Amino acid sequence: MDDCVTTLFDYPAKAAFGRVLPKNKIYEYASPTTGLKELFVKQVDQIVWKYKLAPETINLTAIRAVPEIQIFHVTLKNGELKEDVLRCIDKAIPFPIIFELYFDGKCKNIACYKRPSEADSTKWVVSEYFSTEWIAEDTMREPLPVALDLGALYERLLSPLMPYPAIGKEHLQDRVARMEKIRAKQRELEKSEARLNKEKQFNRKVEINAEIRNIKHEIATLTTVTATG
Repeated sequence: MDDCVTTLFDYPAKAAFGRVLPKNKIYEYASPTTGLKELFVKQVDQIVWKYKLAPETINLTAIRAVPEIQIFHVTLKNGELKEDVLRCIDKAIPFPIIFELYFDGKCKNIACYKRPSEADSTKWVVSEYFSTEWIAEDTMREPLPVALDLGALYERLLSPLMPYPAIGKEHLQDRVARMEKIRAKQRELEKSEARLNKEKQFNRKVEINAEIRNIKHEIATLTTVTATG
């Protein structure tokens, strides 16, 4: 069952940054391919660095993995946005980012889980992206979640984007890894079902059906609240 919650947060006025981020500035730091630059031009109207959640703006202690959290507003030209565009922005900005996408009076949140590399602390590791559904951009916003530090706040901002709830006291990194496994299994399931639809031989159909049952069982194990992390 999809537990993803569609939530917009009311960020404090003290944290307002409000600077337009030119695309060429992103290009300088991320070195995108020509094709990726074309996606920026085709899909992105404007990027605004809207809020900076930091010790000096919201009075929460930084941790090494989350020194600040940035909130970016991205206005789209046609309602579509390839994740490669977001990944390019994440590559250019060395902080965790929560994106709010805007198009045609609607808004959605999208973000990856971003953390410093254990092998090289100057580099960042990014997960797959998680997002809410589109909702009216004038929807009433909820107060910022209560948290003891920026690390806990980051977890509470990411949590509503994930399609399945945490299991027990599952750490954020473990939960993200589980979400990625679920997605990988879902892609595997789609491929197996496509193969089944094309298969003519009865024996092969039986084999593929068995594969499908196994994959569905693995997905159920990964998504149930009684599963182990």
